[in-house]
Amino acid sequence: MAVANTSSSSWSSTLLFAIVFLLLVNISVFCNGGKTSTFTRKPEKTEDMPLHSDVFVAPSGYNAPQQVHITQGDDEGKAVIVSWVTMNEPGKSVVHYWREGSPHKKMVAKGYLVTYRFFNYSSGFIHHCTLKDLQFDTKYYYEVGIGHTKRQFWFMTPPEIHPDVPYTFGLIGDLGQTYDSNKTLDHYESNPKKGQAVLFVGDLSYADNYPYHDNNRWDSWARFVERSVAYQPWIWTAGNHELDFAPEIGENEPHKPFTHRYPVPYKASGSTAPFWYSIKRASAHIIVLSSYSAYGKYTPQCEWLEAELPKVDRSKTPWLIVLVHSPWYNSYNYHYMEGETMRVMFEPWFVKYKVDVVFAGHVHAYERTERISNVVNGHCGAVKDQSAPVYITIGDGGNIEGIANNMMEPQPEYSAYREASFGHGIFEIKNRTHAHYSWHRNEDKFSVEADSMWFFNRHWHPLDDSTTTQHH
Repeated sequence: MAVANTSSSSWSSTLLFAIVFLLLVNISVFCNGGKTSTFTRKPEKTEDMPLHSDVFVAPSGYNAPQQVHITQGDDEGKAVIVSWVTMNEPGKSVVHYWREGSPHKKMVAKGYLVTYRFFNYSSGFIHHCTLKDLQFDTKYYYEVGIGHTKRQFWFMTPPEIHPDVPYTFGLIGDLGQTYDSNKTLDHYESNPKKGQAVLFVGDLSYADNYPYHDNNRWDSWARFVERSVAYQPWIWTAGNHELDFAPEIGENEPHKPFTHRYPVPYKASGSTAPFWYSIKRASAHIIVLSSYSAYGKYTPQCEWLEAELPKVDRSKTPWLIVLVHSPWYNSYNYHYMEGETMRVMFEPWFVKYKVDVVFAGHVHAYERTERISNVVNGHCGAVKDQSAPVYITIGDGGNIEGIANNMMEPQPEYSAYREASFGHGIFEIKNRTHAHYSWHRNEDKFSVEADSMWFFNRHWHPLDDSTTTQHH
């Protein structure tokens, strides 16, 4: 009897060991993704701010310029495009500007005026004016509304292009004009890290969510964001909510409101359309792509990108950053695989030219991947690849469509961190080898980093920078 007991307990131990072993194997196989945040946002509906909100109020004074915004106006940061709208009459498409400390040496730049109609909406008078031959690293003041109600703003030009010059970019996407949108912008403006320019990954006003694509919501959105974008350039990416293609109401021209309101310096980089282009700023070469323009072989966007990537000079601009709206890697059950055909077209080039990071929007949540690609040894499925970019989805600005909170389970191995919250990002370039990235959720104090990593430059310092090897 004693022998039988020994045998039975031995068998139980073996069985227990086998079960534990299988559980551990399963954990290692299925739970080898990164971290899914345990932070839970309060279950509240995302609501638009009413049109009488103070953030939408038009400036006082006859024909006062409103919706003032700036973006980079050339290839290297020595020009700025200033845009604004007058409502009562055309006024003058003229900007007076001067360097800080020399208000008596005002310069004058003349621009042009556009208007457009969209269904039953008629735009105000939209002015665009490019200030050229600016000095690097200089504060400029500028005035718009010459002749009637003048308004004054200022901006800083970037430092001269140099591989080791530090520069800080803010990252915002899918913003809209809700109470959450306002929190995102407040949070970004109050961040002690102080972004110097915003990389905006698409989906601005969400006017197309209203009956007949109510273009008054383009006006209200531009008044809302003026407090930031009149003082620092936002680099624009076109998202799906910029398409405004509505043949059912006779609107057959895609991107009409967006292109009339938000010019970009696409010709400076040899592009044939404003939806894909590049700029250089400080120590970064930034490539903007369009998820909603043709990108297959022999298309203008594809041919432009193929010609553009070899031109990137990592000895001058070591940081290669790509902006696109629809993410290529995404572990949410929203817009899953929508970026797949573009990934198949362009990912081999991103690996070949060692892109540092790709920022996307579209999914209304936050996610950061490891360095991964689908192009190693014909392997089908994302694998770690130190020549590949980190992919960051930051479509979490807070728009009317609400948060994306339905995630794929288990978390895929390529996903390093994900969270269903609204927020913004900061990318701080330190020198040619190091940059610090952080993501800030709206519910936290301004300085809290809910997610962060040190980026090691893929050209100058291509060591493993995955967060599994870093200690926060």
